[in-house]
Amino acid sequence: MTTNCLNCNEKIAGKFCSNCSQASSTHRFSLAHVFKHDFIHGIFHFDKGFFYTIKELFTRPGHSIREYVQGKRVKHFNYFATIILLLTISYFLKKWTKIDASAIFNDQSRVTGLFKVLKDYSKVTVFLHIPVIALASYVFFKKSKQNYTEQLVLNLYLLCALLTISLIFPICMIFSDNKDFIVGVNYFLTILTFFYIIIFYYQYFSVFDLKKHQLIIRVVLISILYLLIKQLANNVLNIIGRNFLN
Repeated sequence: MTTNCLNCNEKIAGKFCSNCSQASSTHRFSLAHVFKHDFIHGIFHFDKGFFYTIKELFTRPGHSIREYVQGKRVKHFNYFATIILLLTISYFLKKWTKIDASAIFNDQSRVTGLFKVLKDYSKVTVFLHIPVIALASYVFFKKSKQNYTEQLVLNLYLLCALLTISLIFPICMIFSDNKDFIVGVNYFLTILTFFYIIIFYYQYFSVFDLKKHQLIIRVVLISILYLLIKQLANNVLNIIGRNFLN
């Protein structure tokens, strides 16, 4: 039995259109299809999708993303979609917190402008440091022969993992308004973030032509640089928020 492809109208005899490669199973949208396939399957399916990507980022972070960059891409959730979904989750978690995140800072002038910017522009500002750190990792690991765009992609997936780690912060603030406890959580997440970045870069670049001691030195330096660049971006945003936003 043959059908016509809904995309290009070519006759289809098998599972895929020989002209445009669209699946022959493609059909009109229905509520059942949108909910069961596009939402449940696309996000929650454990052998691919959002949770598969998160699982890989915390079981074999650098290895899995290197494989993705090298071509094994079917199972992973798109990095931009993952970031937006994590930002959305963070947004809703913050609605339930017992204490505002800015309250943990003794000097409010350090963060007042930053939080003003993040309130309305977090979906843009979250990416600001990525082009810079991608350039830095390109220089640090030039022997890997990963081009700049590949460096962008691997650092975007690193961002996905760090945003996931950062969800611990609002979750803790949902259950506690103890300032000392929240400050402790903040310090812990900073340390955790630093060591995660080290592990991510080490795994990713471990298969390329670098001696172990060279790799370790570069990984530690790029991890420190990552945090410094992120802090610098936050400082700039704080200045912008204080001076230009009401």
